[in-house]
Amino acid sequence: MTYCVGMTLNEGIIMAADTRTNAGVDQIATFPKLFTFENTGERVVMLTTSGNLATSQRVISILKQQIARKEETNIFACDSLFQIADLVGQTLVSTQKLYREENEDRKVDFNANFILGGQIRGQAQAVYRIYPEGNFIRATPDTPFFQIGESKYGKPILDRIITPETPLNQAMKCSLISFDSTMKSNLSVGMPIDLAIYRTDSLEIKIERLLPDDRYFNKLAKAWGEGLKHLFHQLP
Repeated sequence: MTYCVGMTLNEGIIMAADTRTNAGVDQIATFPKLFTFENTGERVVMLTTSGNLATSQRVISILKQQIARKEETNIFACDSLFQIADLVGQTLVSTQKLYREENEDRKVDFNANFILGGQIRGQAQAVYRIYPEGNFIRATPDTPFFQIGESKYGKPILDRIITPETPLNQAMKCSLISFDSTMKSNLSVGMPIDLAIYRTDSLEIKIERLLPDDRYFNKLAKAWGEGLKHLFHQLP
């Protein structure tokens, strides 16, 4: 299991994903689930993924190969983020179909989910959620964020705080609190956390990896926990 969040704001986009992969209590590993594609000054694309690791890794590898081989259809050649979402969805469906056909006698879930975010020069930024079936939806002012993976524990804070008007730094802080809440309740989600911060029209992505000993994250988590306890004791 994993946890990923992507949000689109007036000031930019926040994307984050944990890196824990759990295939049993004795098979805990770290794999990146946040990927970026940058064509300097022309477009930036970010992808987070949850679900079957083999499926998501194959999809990402195919997308990278399409760029390297300069194929007619690739992330850098698409005319819009909508087309990129469609490309990711088609690649996801074909990968799942391949694995299912090769493992007909095995009960394995090959499904994966993606969140896509980014901007192409001269166009509006956008965030999409891409489902295993290959279809997708776009974030709106009414629903400015998406979650995939173990989403229920981190959702309440996002519901209460995140709007399109939320400043980028506040949204980043809110996303980290949602990760802390999730990790407190589910051991299958864990550090390090990969965080991508994109400011509208900059066409540059800032990437951070927060390790278990990250001072800011631990200070934030402690303050959030103590604040909740203090508020609880003040309730009538």
